[in-house]
Amino acid sequence: MSVTIYHNPRCSKSRQTLELIREKGVEPEIIEYLETPPSAAELKDILAKLGKSAAEIVRRKEAKEEGIDVDALDNDALIAALAAHPRAIERPIVIKGAKAVMGRPPENVIDFV
Repeated sequence: MSVTIYHNPRCSKSRQTLELIREKGVEPEIIEYLETPPSAAELKDILAKLGKSAAEIVRRKEAKEEGIDVDALDNDALIAALAAHPRAIERPIVIKGAKAVMGRPPENVIDFV
């Protein structure tokens, strides 16, 4: 089964997560989400696989810097804001089939992949 990582190569946790996946003998599809941000529909799918709301995957400092008032937005509006400002999305996110995990801490992916 294929594995996908929403990755930011400038983030140490994202790099560590990618390394752990590769140590398991898996070469994931790498999506540099700052270069190729997920659409609102893709984010909804990712959130369903994570079992989380949009507010649970927000990097609050970056959201504030992007002008996103997390607490004032409903889930759909926040998803749209994250799609428009991917820098505010927590990373990395690893997807395998119908499930996903946050790679924070990176060790979350060890048993997942």
